[in-house]
Amino acid sequence: MPASLRAYVLDDEPLAVGRLVRMLEETGRVDIAGSETDPENALTFLNAHPIDVLFLDIQMPGMTGFELLERLERDPFVIFTTAYDRYALNAFEVNSIDYLLKPIEGERLTHALDKLDKLTEAARLKTSRYDVHALARQLAAELAPQRRLDRIASKVGERTTVVEVARITHFFSKDKLTFAAADGREHVVDVTLTELEERLDPRRFVRIHRATIVNVPFVQELFPAVDGGMLVRLKDGNKTELSVARDRVRELKERLGI
Repeated sequence: MPASLRAYVLDDEPLAVGRLVRMLEETGRVDIAGSETDPENALTFLNAHPIDVLFLDIQMPGMTGFELLERLERDPFVIFTTAYDRYALNAFEVNSIDYLLKPIEGERLTHALDKLDKLTEAARLKTSRYDVHALARQLAAELAPQRRLDRIASKVGERTTVVEVARITHFFSKDKLTFAAADGREHVVDVTLTELEERLDPRRFVRIHRATIVNVPFVQELFPAVDGGMLVRLKDGNKTELSVARDRVRELKERLGI
């Protein structure tokens, strides 16, 4: 791919922006035209300056990636950077765009750039038409019903307690039941951890163990366990400590910016 292709990176997480910019620069395959963490600022820039490819986060406060695309006056190629997984990936695969699943791996970035090569060549030869607005609407429609869980009910006997998900420090399973921990209490919820993974905001919640999902903003410390594993201590009244599975440590550190 010619180095003259101009790339722009938009993600509301500064660490994510910095990391992706570095990875792109190391490939030598694109020129970085700019980067931003604020969608409104990015929109102003993008409508004033032509770029070739936009690396775009989907979930951002104030304006989603799909909403930004609807307001673009130009049609750059788009490579989404997303924490969506499983059910969502098929939606991206069937469209003439690509995605990078966070945390972004170098091999996957290379694959996306290779796909971009083919798309830009097809556009140059005018053998395909790229309508970023239509793609944004289609993907938004396909993904919207799946997310997002803002509150959850806990029913015990005749009493039902509604818990705001933002207040939940972590979910865990025990004795074939699922619990939500919030405000020093544990609430039984009628949903599995796997189902929760599919409905919780992936920028806030991450699975750290087969039996635990943690709300990342509540993580205060990450430290070695006596048995050689890893533990997190939460910012709650009990200073709760949770085990982190070895194969989950890397993703958790990425989310914490470590």
